[in-house]
Amino acid sequence: MTSDYHLRLATANDAAVVAYQRAAMFRDYLQIPAPDAAAIEAASQPLLAEMMARGEYFAWLVELDGQAVAGGGVILRRLLPRPGGLHGSEEAYILNVYTEPEHRRRGLARVVMSAIIDWCVAREVAVVALHASDDGRPLYESLGFAPTSEMSWQGQRATQ
Repeated sequence: MTSDYHLRLATANDAAVVAYQRAAMFRDYLQIPAPDAAAIEAASQPLLAEMMARGEYFAWLVELDGQAVAGGGVILRRLLPRPGGLHGSEEAYILNVYTEPEHRRRGLARVVMSAIIDWCVAREVAVVALHASDDGRPLYESLGFAPTSEMSWQGQRATQ
């Protein structure tokens, strides 16, 4: 990343930018139609503003000349006591890592991810998880992320 770029922690006032980046991520990587991306952006903005104001969602933005060109975020959740963590702890779920196409391959996603990881370490977050796109997987692996045994349910009951 060149010195022209500036990384900062976002505020609830940046919810529109974060919502835009979230929708752009889906548009670019999942190739969803523009109207669907616009609907995601519109639906995400008020929820992001609320979550950011309550300290449930944290975002980092990389700016160039005052314009956000990359970013990423974290949702925090409390974990119940468990082996190795009897006092409970927090889990961070990283999402919305996005870089505008004309700013890709300059290390901006690595800068965002490094800031998020450093923040999680300073906060003593017990678990840090994310879902990786095929394009993002090499970056995440280089930062120490590894596949896990996690599974997800997609809302359909299994037939017996």
